[in-house]
Amino acid sequence: MWYQTKASEILGVQYPILQGPFGGNLSSVELVSIVSNAGGLGGYGAYTLSPEEIIKVNQEIKASTNKPYNINLWVSDTDAVDGRVSDEQFKKAERLFKPYFDELGIALPEKPAPFKTRFENQVEVVLHQKPPVFSFMFGVPSADILEQCHRLGIITIGAATTLDEAIALESAGVDLIIASGFEAGGHRPSFLRSAESSTTGTFVLLQLIKERVKTPIIAAGGIANGKGVAAVMMLGADAAQIGTAFLATNESNATDKHKEMLFSDAAKYTTLSRAFTGRLGRGITSRIAKDLIHQEKDFLPFPLQTQYMSHLRKAAIEQEKWDMILFWGGQIAPLLKYKKASDLMKSILEETSNYFEELKA
Repeated sequence: MWYQTKASEILGVQYPILQGPFGGNLSSVELVSIVSNAGGLGGYGAYTLSPEEIIKVNQEIKASTNKPYNINLWVSDTDAVDGRVSDEQFKKAERLFKPYFDELGIALPEKPAPFKTRFENQVEVVLHQKPPVFSFMFGVPSADILEQCHRLGIITIGAATTLDEAIALESAGVDLIIASGFEAGGHRPSFLRSAESSTTGTFVLLQLIKERVKTPIIAAGGIANGKGVAAVMMLGADAAQIGTAFLATNESNATDKHKEMLFSDAAKYTTLSRAFTGRLGRGITSRIAKDLIHQEKDFLPFPLQTQYMSHLRKAAIEQEKWDMILFWGGQIAPLLKYKKASDLMKSILEETSNYFEELKA
């Protein structure tokens, strides 16, 4: 059967279908449990959570499903040197974004406080909680962390946006590798070179990695239905990760307006931009992303840019200035059909099965 792959065997799931683990408070326990209970692998993005919040979420997921699930963290969670930004750099950002704050009638926020990396404290909790699967982005955890995962029976999944990153992940001994194509919504999780140099599509990236790497590959980016799953599996993927389609379902923690936008005509147009967080990510094209293209040098580093722009986001939501907000989404959004996660999962499985059955006929 098409779903009996190395990935499904390693993960202990019936179907090699992964729900993308959304960061930034977009994940939900309900969505994770629906996907896992349906035989796939639900995922929860925890990189913004405190250790105490990770413990709480993990306990809630365990109470909602007895099937495997995935907790996701970011290995590198800051681009700011010592967590700070210079006064000179901050003044440049102020000048650049002042017109938008003026338009909303709000004062410019103060310089963001220094950011302290949280990964070590977060991963310590993950190791103690022992989720079935631990996935990570923006780098490779230390050999000690990976060794502890393997000793505790935690399956590890790393994200690669280039062949070189996939080779680095395999050398580190991860169990599975995500081939993250540039079609995907959300941040580009590059870690060896700039994200701008990692804009390879899913189909090409998957084939490049498959040619050089023996570790099972999970294809991600531009997949929202059974046809997409079948396509990547025909190219050698052992599993498919689906993000935007699950983000748009009722059960995700995205706002109602975010979901509405993913089903609107606006979703036909997406842009890779650093304007909202300081790291390159894909979302529905906004006025700010278009205005500030090629001015990245004056943005604040991640996550200080996120903190700075949170003030503008709050005011824009209150005033319903939707073209000033980033709504995460991938290029596949115009094909979205399902608003219930259970219906989406059922359709993906049926469509993929039908495709492979037709091949036999």
